[in-house]
Amino acid sequence: MPGTITGLFHVAIKTADLAKTRWFYCDLLGLSEVARPDFGYPGAWIAVPTPVGEAIIHIYAGGPALGTDNVVPSGSGAIDHISLTGVGYHDFIARFRQHGVDWREFLVPNTTYWQLFVYDPSGVQLELTFDGRAEQGPLPDMSPGRRYVAGSSFFVPSQKEYA
Repeated sequence: MPGTITGLFHVAIKTADLAKTRWFYCDLLGLSEVARPDFGYPGAWIAVPTPVGEAIIHIYAGGPALGTDNVVPSGSGAIDHISLTGVGYHDFIARFRQHGVDWREFLVPNTTYWQLFVYDPSGVQLELTFDGRAEQGPLPDMSPGRRYVAGSSFFVPSQKEYA
């Protein structure tokens, strides 16, 4: 079939703090930094740690990250979130707790999907999706204040240390 979309190549995120953003994706989430061409400005390519290590998140810093008002924008804008799949649901919660990173949980109705929602240092919301059949421990916490509510933000930049 001509003109067929075959997959998501990457997502590009602008950041005002490359070090914190690199730490969030590589150290906290466990993704890998891979070689990146020299575009003449700082950045990082972040990949899923698979044998082929596709770079799925491209980070821009410096000049190209600046908006028209010379300030790096924050948040997801019209994109609500980026979804990644994972294993080790409760391991991620432990990492978030250890580093003071806030999160929300969700159990997708009538499926086996467990989800964690978290924000990167630039305010981009991530959804980490797990197959509950492969997970150990309690179901996602759906109590008020811990349950993810679509369309509502819990990002508070001043509370995020990310290191």
